[in-house]
Amino acid sequence: MSEAAKKEPMAPRAVRHSFTLTDNETGDSYELPILHGNIGPRVIDIRKLYAEAGIFTYDPGFTSTAACTSDITYIDGDAGVLLHRGYPIEELAENSDYMDVCYLLLHGDLPSPEEKSEFDENITQRTMLHEQLVRFYSGFKRSAHPMAIMVGVVGALSAFYHDSTDINDPMQRMNAANRLIAKMPTIAAYAYKYSLGQPFPYPDNKLDYASNLLRMLFSVPTEEYEVNPVIARALDKILILHADHEQNASTSTVRLAGSSGANPFACIAAGIASLWGPSHGGANEAVLNMLEEIGTKENIPQFVKRAQDPNDSFRLMGFGHRVYKNYDPRAKVMQKTCHEVLNELGTSDPLLDIAMELERLALEDSYFIDKKLYPNVDFYSGITLRAIGFPDNMFTSLFAIGRTVGWIAHWKEMMSSAESKIGRPRQLYKGEVARQFTAVANREHTSRKISWAWLWGGQSNNER
Repeated sequence: MSEAAKKEPMAPRAVRHSFTLTDNETGDSYELPILHGNIGPRVIDIRKLYAEAGIFTYDPGFTSTAACTSDITYIDGDAGVLLHRGYPIEELAENSDYMDVCYLLLHGDLPSPEEKSEFDENITQRTMLHEQLVRFYSGFKRSAHPMAIMVGVVGALSAFYHDSTDINDPMQRMNAANRLIAKMPTIAAYAYKYSLGQPFPYPDNKLDYASNLLRMLFSVPTEEYEVNPVIARALDKILILHADHEQNASTSTVRLAGSSGANPFACIAAGIASLWGPSHGGANEAVLNMLEEIGTKENIPQFVKRAQDPNDSFRLMGFGHRVYKNYDPRAKVMQKTCHEVLNELGTSDPLLDIAMELERLALEDSYFIDKKLYPNVDFYSGITLRAIGFPDNMFTSLFAIGRTVGWIAHWKEMMSSAESKIGRPRQLYKGEVARQFTAVANREHTSRKISWAWLWGGQSNNER
């Protein structure tokens, strides 16, 4: 198989099965083809439905809609399975490293020793930031959230690397992919250092990806910094576990932005903005907040009871998942990694004791079993990251570092697919029908009042 053919996304297998849709209002019937992927549910092809029937589907959140074909990641939520290019996430996390997984997601296969060495070198040689881009950081307030800085800096990369913005050139697409993977740890580490008022350390090309990230985050010029290999390996696993997760909100954002022809840096900046949401990348921080609110193991039963009360807004964070209706396979790896980190550091975290007891009670409770609310990857990752020394506001930035390769892999796949077209979801319109315009002098007073002070947040036009 040629290299070009390997990069081309695999189309669903053509089959003769069809789905009959009947309009109860008109009695008309429409035959829609059923497509089969290599694995997973069947898919009804509705691309011609609007043209033939004048109707389209309604699917808030796109939970039952496939917007693309892909051969990167497969999830079976009922069975608790996550595969990257066919490899189970558990095997990759235990036997591989993040660079290995990056190559796999980008190129379709695990690298040979020679390919691995060349790929590692390509990433290592691109870790520095342009000095003018570094000065961009001084335009932010010291209190700025790291994700706010990352959105701005990543978007600004397109102003510095014009040899990586031609989306029609496969070589430029690969250059952009390598640059984004290489520079994201530097960008995130500088956002953290800026908030502390500490100098920006240059990357160290002698170190592996995770070790270099740790050194940039925690070293200071006045002291020697020695990377703990156990902690570096734990961070590498965390990056692997977050590398890709199919068509999630941020990945879909990257694809939608990319469908317009936007440059890759702008697309990844859009993905970072989407990831920033507390329902997506901020969930592990929410788990820590919940465990602190619970306080002690003795309080767990009352909080479990609150979670079961439909009239109580309290939720058990870190349990359940939009896709998984079984134990999140990443959570099992994360639990083991959490214990390895705490054992290595010789510290005990009372929040971990609460988490372990909460997990035990929830998994034995019929309410959570019936609703298939199992622990997800966020349940243990927050505790692990805090033990390593990361502040809470850096959790999502680390997520973004790991997920960058998934975003860029999906973007590259979309760019090379003949099926790609600009994204344009439809809507079910519930507003006013056509009505006649009335001049302002002839309009009657309505009860709808607008407080302009509220609309502006009480801010004056002169605020800086």
